[in-house]
Amino acid sequence: MASISDFRRGMVINYNNDLYLIAEFQHVKVSRGKAMIKTKLKNVKTGKVVENTFRMTEKVEEVRLDGKEMQYLYADENNLYFMNMETYDQIPIDSELVGDQKKFLKEGMTAKILFHGTIPISAELPTTVDLEVIEAEPAVKGDTAGNLTKWVTLETKTKIEAPPFIEQGNVIRIDTRNGSYVSRV
Repeated sequence: MASISDFRRGMVINYNNDLYLIAEFQHVKVSRGKAMIKTKLKNVKTGKVVENTFRMTEKVEEVRLDGKEMQYLYADENNLYFMNMETYDQIPIDSELVGDQKKFLKEGMTAKILFHGTIPISAELPTTVDLEVIEAEPAVKGDTAGNLTKWVTLETKTKIEAPPFIEQGNVIRIDTRNGSYVSRV
């Protein structure tokens, strides 16, 4: 059992017989009452975010997750297949666990898979990935003033906005958390 004062971002707790990740928390002191902690909890299985307030006297069960670096192999209609690089076991993971980041996955890329026992709970891609531009709109000469962007298609068939100087064949770095252009590699 963990005390409420032990809360930290990224901690996984068992709350209402389900696993929740603490996305945000804030200590709140009421004038005459005891201190409380307001939290935003993300359901690890469904991704639904709920808000809850805990009293400092409450106890919750902290859940330990095992993280393994695994290599992405391929996808089918519902699952993404990853390989344990130590045992060479292939594990199907529901594509919903990866969320929108799956559009930046390419074969051979490694990701950190979190397990509760033998059940995969979530998959975390690296913060940035380097992908090749396979198609880019032509830049208009003279359009360099301001924050102009154009649409480019990456090797994973994903379209993102990039600066006008990016051309077909360039390799660019993408932030997987929000899908934005970071830099040219």
